[in-house]
Amino acid sequence: MKKSDIPQDESALKGWTREVFYAKNDDGKYEAGLSTGWSVKKDALDGAWDEVNKNVEDARQQVVAGKLSPIYYYMELRLMDVGVLAQYVGFWKWRVKRHFNPTIFKKLSDDVLQKYADVFEIDVEQLKNFK
Repeated sequence: MKKSDIPQDESALKGWTREVFYAKNDDGKYEAGLSTGWSVKKDALDGAWDEVNKNVEDARQQVVAGKLSPIYYYMELRLMDVGVLAQYVGFWKWRVKRHFNPTIFKKLSDDVLQKYADVFEIDVEQLKNFK
């Protein structure tokens, strides 16, 4: 690929980052060049974000329906899984999963909720009064 042929397709990362591509210059030597995106990569990234947004919306609906606690929603929103969240809050994974139960969640102390709130970068009231 020639340096002038480096793809410059816009993607979700526009304005955030650019990628380095190595292409041949006019002398036939490899040289670094910057790309704002590539349509194939953009399509894959867009598909991944669609899936993330679907998972977050599903989690929101389950919390609103009373099937899961807000902890589950914020975990999905912050792109975490149970293992990562457990490490951040300092609890065993089974205990975090237990906190997904709305009945158990309502009984959690403010100290426990504060650990989750700190990880999710929200306040405890936001966690308690999910809307």
